[in-house]
Amino acid sequence: MSESTANGTRREIDGELRVYYDGYWIKHYDPPPNSEETRKRLIQALTRRLFNHVEHGINIPGARLDEAREAYQSETHIERKRVNGAMLAGALFNRAADIFTSLVDLQSAGVEIAPDNTLMRECGQCLMEALDLGKMVRHRGGDEGIDELWGEPFKAFSIPIEDFYEGRYLKMAMAMRDIDRLGTGLKDAFSTSTRFSDIDPRIDHLVRAAKRKCEILRTDPCIFVVWPDYVVAREQLCNIAPQLPTIPDAAAIREVLEGARLLREGTELVTHIVRARVPMPKSTREFLDRCNRFRQAVCKSNGEGR
Repeated sequence: MSESTANGTRREIDGELRVYYDGYWIKHYDPPPNSEETRKRLIQALTRRLFNHVEHGINIPGARLDEAREAYQSETHIERKRVNGAMLAGALFNRAADIFTSLVDLQSAGVEIAPDNTLMRECGQCLMEALDLGKMVRHRGGDEGIDELWGEPFKAFSIPIEDFYEGRYLKMAMAMRDIDRLGTGLKDAFSTSTRFSDIDPRIDHLVRAAKRKCEILRTDPCIFVVWPDYVVAREQLCNIAPQLPTIPDAAAIREVLEGARLLREGTELVTHIVRARVPMPKSTREFLDRCNRFRQAVCKSNGEGR
């Protein structure tokens, strides 16, 4: 990481304008114009994106907000109350999006909407309450909630559009750092294993392709090159053929099975990060712990005292 380069620095590299954040030069895109119509479309898109990455069943229409709140308040079972809280958060997000969409449509018709308008305040309150309930929401993979992703609709509502998009680069840099850490963890995990040969180049390919996909918008023409490259990198790593002796013992079989599972779940976690374009620190930390345990188990099986 450069000590002299400030976050937000822009530079053309290999014909692409890039912006620097926390050690990463990320492809830069011009933000859309700062208008309420843009903000409306952004909040709608972020809300849809949010529901694509979190657990099923919480995309409750805003019109059912009162029902969702009553169910949450009346539930006493701890586990069920968490789910009801997630459903309430979903209803709050959708209510906020409904209100903001209606207000922007009124503005388009020539109706002046003051910043302190009652409905505008209600929109902000819905987003803030949903943000507070976000701790109850889980990622679709069943692990941690994605706090960074969960807060995006509120940020899109409350700050200038340009500032919102600039903040996305920092999140992408944090996501890329998690991807790098996962790649290093996988390489360390298999460094003492003789069952998975020539694995480091495949891990490196996955990491490079994942970071490239993380920075590319779907509307970018190069998506037709970047996404296939990532899919191939992921498949090549997951489909690596382990090497077993003719008559394998229990330890060798256990190493192969656990190693294959580690690769599969590691690539799944990388994919979650790539699609969300935000860091997943809890899942990353827990997976790296698993990598370390796998490495220690292999060392023990090989008779190494480390």
